[in-house]
Amino acid sequence: MSRFPFQRYPNGWFQIADSSELRAGDVKPLRYFGRDLVLFRAETGSPHVLDAHCPHLGAHIGYGGKVEGECVRCPFHAWRFDGTGACVEVPYANKIPPKAKLAAWTVREKNGLIMLHYDARGRAPSWEIPDVPEYGSPEWTPYEHRSWRIRTHNQEMAENSCDSAHFLYLHGTQEMPITHAELDGHVLHTHSETLMKTPQGKTKGSVEVYAYGFGFTLTRFRGIVETLLVSSATTIDEEYVELRFAFTVRKLVNQDVTSTVGQAFIREVTRQLEQDIPIWENKRYVDPPLLVDGDGPIGLFRRWARQFYSDADGAADHAVPRALAGSA
Repeated sequence: MSRFPFQRYPNGWFQIADSSELRAGDVKPLRYFGRDLVLFRAETGSPHVLDAHCPHLGAHIGYGGKVEGECVRCPFHAWRFDGTGACVEVPYANKIPPKAKLAAWTVREKNGLIMLHYDARGRAPSWEIPDVPEYGSPEWTPYEHRSWRIRTHNQEMAENSCDSAHFLYLHGTQEMPITHAELDGHVLHTHSETLMKTPQGKTKGSVEVYAYGFGFTLTRFRGIVETLLVSSATTIDEEYVELRFAFTVRKLVNQDVTSTVGQAFIREVTRQLEQDIPIWENKRYVDPPLLVDGDGPIGLFRRWARQFYSDADGAADHAVPRALAGSA
């Protein structure tokens, strides 16, 4: 994309489905990272992702393919492939061609999400997705999901957590938050104090964000009601990114109050996100940015972001120091 002078598909972990969307035996066509893929859940429950087109005559296995045990069968000529992408049966032939194989992708199912690992050079993951203690806890509500398809880049969306001024001037928050950022390898941790409006007046709140690359982010809101937002931005193709939100709210003693206050807060976060969309879809990346005092740790964020791209030789830049900053 001409608007963004960096790799279109950053490296890392990215959500491709909610666990609840995929039952045992289900087969689903996907398109991410500019590739046609097929997602299936084996009869034993394990999710698998393969390149979608059969090496025989090119049928898309995501349309009409069927799960059998730990394998998926092509709808066109019934060739059968296991979770590693190897062809294990051609029902009308005595010999399986040596090249009868589909590329298999690294998949993890954690925290109610199905995550896919992408690396421009096909390297194995160098870090894993953390556990989310709130997920499945009786003290927290079940996930409430939202999703959008947005014409932008992962990095542009992720930068928002460090952009203090836009919360006041775009979203109309009660005040401009003061944002601090800390880097620890592939993890970006930001913390903001902010003023929230309530029916009783105004109260202090905080927003704490842990970004694990561009594809898995935990945002904890504290103040009116304690809320966790699990989000993932997954690149679809050269133009679009899929953004997924999963909200969970800490239960209060009164369940009606939990629902009322929690829903109001989710609506507010959603409102702010949808205000961002026309900005993201029409802005272009400015490098170097013309930063001023009060902008937030945007410069620090951009240094952290470099490690998720591959250079001309295919080697990722991991030379990002641990640092703390409250401004650019």
